[in-house]
Amino acid sequence: MKISIEEISKEQEEEILIRCHEIDDEVYDIVDKLKTEDLVILGYQKEQVYRMKLSDIYYFEAVDGKVFSYCKDSVFEVKQKLYELEGLCEGKNCFRASKSTIINITKISSIYPSLSGRFEAVLDNGERAVISRQYVPVLKKMLGL
Repeated sequence: MKISIEEISKEQEEEILIRCHEIDDEVYDIVDKLKTEDLVILGYQKEQVYRMKLSDIYYFEAVDGKVFSYCKDSVFEVKQKLYELEGLCEGKNCFRASKSTIINITKISSIYPSLSGRFEAVLDNGERAVISRQYVPVLKKMLGL
């Protein structure tokens, strides 16, 4: 695969062009990765504000009326509601896993069936997240199962 980069003037609009013989899963993965990298979420920790790339976030969780984003080894409060984050993350490798959780599918290292039709996901950082049975079909579709 050949990769070319062309520097353009500030007046021209930036674009990414993918030329391929066939649009397959690899091309879709590249496009998803590019879309995911663009989204930045603001996280709050103590009195500081942090910029987080969606690709660095493992999952979002709503607890006691507040929403938190969990990264590899940090937790940040997020000002958006879970349904707002779900809209922002649509089509960007994230899915609603339960009423209170949105998981970044690229951070899942393994999944296995649990009780009552639910699944449990083990994330790259070792944390576990439950996927409610009503959201299992969404996960299966995203994984191509």
